[in-house]
Amino acid sequence: MRIPGPRPLPRHVGIIMDGNGRWARERNLPRSAGHKEGLNAAKSVVKAASEAGIAFLTLYTFSTENWKRAKEEVSFLMRLIRLHLRNEWNFYRENKIRVVHSGDMSRLPKGIQREIHTVVQDTGSFDKMILNLAINYGGRDEIIRGVNRWLGQRVGANGHLSLLTEELLAAYLDLPDLPDADLIIRTGGEQRISNFLLWQSAYSELVFSSKLWPEFGPTDFLEAIAAYQSRTRKYGAIPDESGERR
Repeated sequence: MRIPGPRPLPRHVGIIMDGNGRWARERNLPRSAGHKEGLNAAKSVVKAASEAGIAFLTLYTFSTENWKRAKEEVSFLMRLIRLHLRNEWNFYRENKIRVVHSGDMSRLPKGIQREIHTVVQDTGSFDKMILNLAINYGGRDEIIRGVNRWLGQRVGANGHLSLLTEELLAAYLDLPDLPDADLIIRTGGEQRISNFLLWQSAYSELVFSSKLWPEFGPTDFLEAIAAYQSRTRKYGAIPDESGERR
């Protein structure tokens, strides 16, 4: 599967997968059924992104705010994440997908921490696409943890602090080699980024879909890519007649 057209692909796409609970409610099903169906949608979109040639894909899997949900739902989500990490090895291997993780690992159950470490290690040699699973992730939290890591390094070295620059702080974020997000997709009809990739989305193009996440499939993903390709990215500059920034 390849995106048609001459315009460049987004190198890094982030997706806010919203609408699992509403999808289930509309069908008089428990929220857990929506999360299971959402997992199937995620798998199909990951495969479509890999086949289309996307280099980096970040999925907002579980946010730092999701702990506020009912205890039963949080427990179910933790089990679902753990089982997914354990059971999808063949999928990652067949599609040569390398898995990495963003987020605060320390608050996750030990079993999920082990599964994350295992899948990251076992897929480390795959090179077709990098799939970043944002689990217990919040954009503000990542920035705070990055600043604290920087402070620890600076104070520990000589007791003196130098001025903090964008480039320096970026080196202390969860995945320093992860490029900024070119495109952020959000499903479910909401039009906000909800603490997702705050640092990396400074100049992201945004595409909002009214479809609930379990209804969002490869065709919808490709349409979002096409919408991105139709835009001119200016980064605060003014494009000339050729489309180049100046």
